[in-house]
Amino acid sequence: MRSFSRPTWLVLAAFATACTPAEEAVFGEPEMLSTPTSGNVSGPRLTEGGAGSLVLSWMESTDSGTDLNFATYEGSGFGNAATVITEPRMFVNWADLPSVMHVSESHWLAHWLRYSADLTYSYDVVVSQSFDEGKSWGDPVTAHADGTPTEHGFVSLNRDPEGVALLWLDGRETTNEPSEDVLDTSMTLRSAVITPEGERVREQLVDDSVCDCCQTDVAISASGPVAVYRDRTADEIRDIYVTRFVGGEWQAGVPLHADDWKIPACPVNGPSIVAQDDTVAVAWFSAANDRPLVRVAFSNDGAMTFGEPIEIASGRLAGWVGLTIIDVNALAVSWVSRTDTGSNAINIRRVTSDGQLDPVKTIGTTGQLRVFPQLAYREEYLILAWTDEIGGEGQMRIARIPVL
Repeated sequence: MRSFSRPTWLVLAAFATACTPAEEAVFGEPEMLSTPTSGNVSGPRLTEGGAGSLVLSWMESTDSGTDLNFATYEGSGFGNAATVITEPRMFVNWADLPSVMHVSESHWLAHWLRYSADLTYSYDVVVSQSFDEGKSWGDPVTAHADGTPTEHGFVSLNRDPEGVALLWLDGRETTNEPSEDVLDTSMTLRSAVITPEGERVREQLVDDSVCDCCQTDVAISASGPVAVYRDRTADEIRDIYVTRFVGGEWQAGVPLHADDWKIPACPVNGPSIVAQDDTVAVAWFSAANDRPLVRVAFSNDGAMTFGEPIEIASGRLAGWVGLTIIDVNALAVSWVSRTDTGSNAINIRRVTSDGQLDPVKTIGTTGQLRVFPQLAYREEYLILAWTDEIGGEGQMRIARIPVL
């Protein structure tokens, strides 16, 4: 979930479509923080929660299975690690990340993926809750009731009056008989709410054909939750779509922008969204016409309409974007690009509400071929977490970058 309690953004009356580079750097040199990890790490994720909390979660391999661990940001770094569960059947994937959320007061919720059958891509979304500030956790419950040995994942969470709402990619229709129409066997987008009692309520089919393995994301505007995801049409156009939660249900998704990216396979490149009041911004990657781009688009009406996209980066891009608010009229965007040596570079850039772009700053590199950095903002600093590979094992890196 991405929403913020900082001062209201200035109304974005007009967004520049031709952006002006700024002359002065706005980011200082990164400070590498100590990490609360101890072993072979994968899947770091930063989750915004109640009372302005920021929780880092990750998976860590053990002799008994895979630990889902978490730590809370404490102003200058992350505190001691705690464990939600040691899961012997954890589905571990570099792009499909578990999460731990501080819901409210002593209420916490965690989700992860558990194998449902002895097949490579058969796993369920499971949820556990804590009511003593994450000290102990209840028995896991499954977020969906289809019971099919298919894929379920790429979950986004947001707080809801009845509990915690989940939005996920659901593969139950992929077991249908083969068909020439891709929509007959497509991945779907579904939602449900898990109550504090562990009940599953308000289940909904949100979109009946979406990209198979691109991340989803949710933010809370003044008008309600807004979600973004990568759609899939019968013609294999896989552009970013937006859906708003109105009148107790998700509305039909609509294209954020007509990139017209035709690709016959999933690019594993989902969008990122933030919101303050009814101002909403989305970052995403596209490679339509063989031109890789990272873009941002803004809305000032609760995501009913968006302005023309602002180009953040182009060239040798992997994508894997992040987005966070850094002041009343500016965002920070993160993404991954390819280097000449074959490694991946982790980059950030500020974009203002009038379309001004500050210089690109590279925060670090990683030898991992596939990496999904996590970005957040706290108290004049950006927090950026990713993984590197050292001695054949995943190691976490956390940078704290001053905003000047």
